[in-house]
Amino acid sequence: MSRHVCDVLVIGGGIVGLTAAWRALDAGASVVVLDPSPGDGATHAAGGMLAPVMEAGFGEQGQARLGTASLALWPTFAEALERAAGLPPGTVGLETAGTLALAYDRDDLVELRRLLALHREWELGSAEISPDEARRRAPGVGPRVAGAAWVPGDHRVDPRAVHAALIAVVAARGSLVPRAAVSLTWADGAAVGALDDAGTAYAAGTVILAAGHASGTLFAGAPTRPVPGTTLRLDTDVGRAPAVVVRGTVQGRPVYVVPRPVRPDGRRELVVGATSDEREDDHLTRAGDVFALLRDVRALLPELDDAVLLETVTRSRPGSPDNAPLVGWAADGLFLATGHHRNGILLTPLTAAAVDQALGAAPEGPEAAAAVEAATRFADPRRFADPRRPADPRGFADVHSTTRGGTA
Repeated sequence: MSRHVCDVLVIGGGIVGLTAAWRALDAGASVVVLDPSPGDGATHAAGGMLAPVMEAGFGEQGQARLGTASLALWPTFAEALERAAGLPPGTVGLETAGTLALAYDRDDLVELRRLLALHREWELGSAEISPDEARRRAPGVGPRVAGAAWVPGDHRVDPRAVHAALIAVVAARGSLVPRAAVSLTWADGAAVGALDDAGTAYAAGTVILAAGHASGTLFAGAPTRPVPGTTLRLDTDVGRAPAVVVRGTVQGRPVYVVPRPVRPDGRRELVVGATSDEREDDHLTRAGDVFALLRDVRALLPELDDAVLLETVTRSRPGSPDNAPLVGWAADGLFLATGHHRNGILLTPLTAAAVDQALGAAPEGPEAAAAVEAATRFADPRRFADPRRPADPRGFADVHSTTRGGTA
């Protein structure tokens, strides 16, 4: 059996996993990333909304706190990533133009107003506007829309561009191995590496588990599940496309449209989504989901009738029992970065700050410190541990190390 030794082994090559690898590389560690198809999971389907306000649900104030803390880090994160990858500013598509929320009928408007009241209570920042004002912000808004709101604090980024930048950084300085991890290896209650599907063993001072919904199959203390969702990619003339994110409900069904930058040919790609299911992860796109997304986006933005359907993608987000992420030490030598549910892209910089601290770097500035505090408070993986059970190295452990996983 062949064997590789590294300081940090990252399992999972999506945005979260590669971000963890980048942070480990910057800490001076030797890094190996295991993933048979990096970026082909939730990252590939993600719309890229950075939406701590509109994603804030009733009873989920902790998730809202996580989201707002992470959003504050996104400008610095994007700039640092572009610089590390040798890319021009703006390559990853970070846009801070705000989000337009729409309610199709009166019942949808009632629900929108309930959500706006929650935003006021949590001081998240949003305001109801008239349908006419909504059309001034996005001229394609349809005539039957009953109400609207403006959400200046919700932004967007291009996940595929972010992932491409991360690939460039990690491939240049680390090792990307196109294999799947099939098991973790343990010694004296500590995670010390993993075995891949070719029978190769990897030994590491720290294992970072960022395998999305599959994380739970490798570690019982990561209670993740697949939450499939479908996104569509449309192509249209810039005059028919909104320039800001549009989120809406159509007779109770959510739908969103996320614009990509205008191309030189005067056209723009749009990502349309909002399906979310509790079913098997099979990557199969259902006809009914495509129909529902096109029907509802057309109800809000009728001019998109003429758009070209470029792509349909169905992938699974990693859900957790409370839909909050699992970010932190779960056992000696094992750091979790998974369970981000619908907000993996939004929470990437927060996860990066938590990884930095885990590898011995103090948070730089008050915003990073706030993000680490939020992660510690609301995303600790050990919150699901049963205190009545003894520690099990294959599940939860009672002790962890905040120094293990440096560059030893």
